Amino acid sequence: MTTASRSTLVVHGRLAMREARLEAARDSRHGLQIMSFEQAAVRLAGGFARPIDEESLRAAIQAVLPAMPMGELESIKTLPGMIGAAADTLYKAWRAGIDLAARAGDHPRLAAIAGLEAAVLAQFPVGMMRPVDIVAVASSRIAHAPAIFGDIEIVGLTELSPCWRPLVKQLADHMPVRWKAGPRSVPNWLGACGVTIIQGGTEEPEVRSISAATAYHEAIEAMRWARALLAAGTSPSEIAIATASPADYDDHFLALRGDANIDLHFVHGVRAVATREGQAAAALADIVVRGLTQSRLRRLASLCRESTPLSGLPDGWLRVLPSDAPLSTSAAWNRLLARLMPDDWPDGADHVPALRAVVDKLAKGPDAAQEIGEAFLKGRALFIWRKALLAGPAASIDVTLDTLKQDDGLEACVSVAWMPASALAASPRRFVRLIGLNSSRWPRAISEDRLIPDHIIPTVELDPLPVNLADRRDFETILATTSGEVVLSRARRDSDGRLLGRSPLLTAYDDGTYLRRNAVPEHAFSETDRLMARPQEFAADPQAIGARACWRDWRTGDITPHDGLVRPDHPLILAILARTQSASSLKTLLRSPLGFLWRYAFGWKSPQSSAEPLVLDALAAGDLIHLVLDRALRNLETAGGLASANAAAIEGAVAEAVDSVSLDWESERPIPPNVIWDRTLADVRLLAGQALAYGDAHLPGSRSYGEVPFGGSEPKSTAELPWDASLPVTIPDTGFRVAGYIDRLDVAGDGSRALVRDYKTGKPPKGEIRLNGGRELQRCLYAFAVKALLGDHVVISASLLYPREALDLQLDDPEATLAEIIQHLRAARSSFASGAALPGPDTGSDYDDLAFALPANASATYCKRKQPAATEQLGEVAQVWEVE
Repeated sequence: MTTASRSTLVVHGRLAMREARLEAARDSRHGLQIMSFEQAAVRLAGGFARPIDEESLRAAIQAVLPAMPMGELESIKTLPGMIGAAADTLYKAWRAGIDLAARAGDHPRLAAIAGLEAAVLAQFPVGMMRPVDIVAVASSRIAHAPAIFGDIEIVGLTELSPCWRPLVKQLADHMPVRWKAGPRSVPNWLGACGVTIIQGGTEEPEVRSISAATAYHEAIEAMRWARALLAAGTSPSEIAIATASPADYDDHFLALRGDANIDLHFVHGVRAVATREGQAAAALADIVVRGLTQSRLRRLASLCRESTPLSGLPDGWLRVLPSDAPLSTSAAWNRLLARLMPDDWPDGADHVPALRAVVDKLAKGPDAAQEIGEAFLKGRALFIWRKALLAGPAASIDVTLDTLKQDDGLEACVSVAWMPASALAASPRRFVRLIGLNSSRWPRAISEDRLIPDHIIPTVELDPLPVNLADRRDFETILATTSGEVVLSRARRDSDGRLLGRSPLLTAYDDGTYLRRNAVPEHAFSETDRLMARPQEFAADPQAIGARACWRDWRTGDITPHDGLVRPDHPLILAILARTQSASSLKTLLRSPLGFLWRYAFGWKSPQSSAEPLVLDALAAGDLIHLVLDRALRNLETAGGLASANAAAIEGAVAEAVDSVSLDWESERPIPPNVIWDRTLADVRLLAGQALAYGDAHLPGSRSYGEVPFGGSEPKSTAELPWDASLPVTIPDTGFRVAGYIDRLDVAGDGSRALVRDYKTGKPPKGEIRLNGGRELQRCLYAFAVKALLGDHVVISASLLYPREALDLQLDDPEATLAEIIQHLRAARSSFASGAALPGPDTGSDYDDLAFALPANASATYCKRKQPAATEQLGEVAQVWEVE
């Protein structure tokens, strides 16, 4: 039996450690220990010694900081970022070997930080020590070093923090220590330590420089370069992409990695919020910090459906939430929960207590962040949540989550690597692409410590290994250790279009290849990139053929299938013509046949946001006023009738209706800020009072009805109706059935007369109108429906009432107007059935909520270009557009 001799390999960074372990396993190097120098020092210190990790340090700072007097820093100690700043300062002081307690008398700021250090150290277990304490304990056990380590070889390091240097010298005094520098620079202090320095020749890679349009273009070109190497047979483990500060490029490479389907390993980790678990934590943080709303609860439920509080709710429970309601206040949630009945739930059981428990827990806010996270998250998501609470205050946990990183799950040793330059300097690869070589980005600028500025402790003392020197050292090391190819890349402009300068590290190199953003790549990195690089192949793609044909058709003045031409008597066309119509749908058919097709055949509708608006739009304001008028009218009819009501009774009924409707509205729909909402309700109260108190003579013994359904429309309330609402209403000689709701209907006591009134909250027309170009069909169609349901003997009056201007526009001859409408509808039906679903005057207008489906700026370009041909094609249908 052969006993392996013990030896130790000291490397820098996770990537170097993983690659060294893989190489040792392949070479069967039994007895080899691979560790960082800090781990070696801890091993020598023995016992339960361990270094202070970042999470433990942040947790200790978080625990002691609130009660710790911080002197000059007292006013900022509760701000977001203070925990991170304090941790960075302590780490710098410990790595530099600065005794803060000994220098506490030099400045009040140092006294405060020294006090914080003492309080933090008291929080740790005995075995958790600062670097200087680890070195002291390890030095006392230096005699055991040969047995613990065997031979020590330090590989890939170009520098070492001052706190560890005394231990290097002591180790060299007791055992062989080799510093294998290779072509790397050797620190000056190492010569006096007795360490054997092994240097080697410098590699001579092929070096070329390029300039890309932007940082995103740099990332694209890097992925193309990597794909070309892989296609040529290069192993992924030999390819690396690096920069001084990867955070500027992480989002670009994360998106491109998914598109390219390349295993691109993020050595420094990916953002936690880029994972599903991170998104679950972020969804919960959004609620904790900004409050509970319906949209935020839906997002949380989609990501945490297995959590304990939500698991008790049935599948599909979200349907009990009104889709348009923001539910942004506790009062809104309470009103919703109070009116939910067992029949509202998918399984018919009452789950209100479970949902109330969820709402109550989420409404506790940042003070209960720990409790909320433990309740709703599990596994990796809960770990991320706990880590975020350690890194910063709960009130800013959403910001903290955005800074956390985690491993991407890929194996570094068999993947193309994306990494910081420092990691590449310690673990070289054969093919390297360095990006971000712009001034101020590589090398990076030195900055003062956030808590100990230069005038208190000089920066060169607090940070003896500044980032700018490290960046220069890493650049030189990468060039010296890469054996194959090095591509030096920079961006010409930033994302805002500003010119960027070249890095001073590129002084020895020419400007290199100028890469245009729209240039055809020699090797595409993804299918999308390949199709864009090969126009002839892309042109044969069915989607591309369709897109190009559509674009050409949109640019011509002729009517084409892309403008709404369909084959005659298409089953879908005939089906929507056979459905029961409304006055609004018939108006759309007359003035925008294409919109009629999109809305009623395809079922398209504009997306509705549940975000709270600044003001109600015109459509929502009109709905609100109509609801108030209907409720107030029912109240008045219950109390004796509108005809006998005086001004005080009308005012009281309107006030009661506004209060009732506003509560329902706040529970089901978005509302503007309170000040504007109160002003809106006051305006509604005024308009509703003016509408109900309009000074025309009431019909003798009349009965008033509001929101009266007809033609099969469902009643909106339990109020008595003047007819059977389920009876169909068919417009003669058109084949159209019509249904809807009449805003207000007054019927005389003897049934001989009826007044149809439609409320309008917008601006009145400038003159008398009958059809108003096909926009105004309601008066005539509603009058026809009333006559059809009450009988031909009833004399009908129909009008549009504009309460804001106290203007009532009467329809002079309903029967003649109906005959004219029948003629236009007959022509529209015939044209539409023949396949002419074309743009009309309302297509692309300001009030067309489907204009997003048209070319950009359609009203000024596309619609004007197509209108002459569409008018000619529609023939008789277009005549209604000119009718007054």
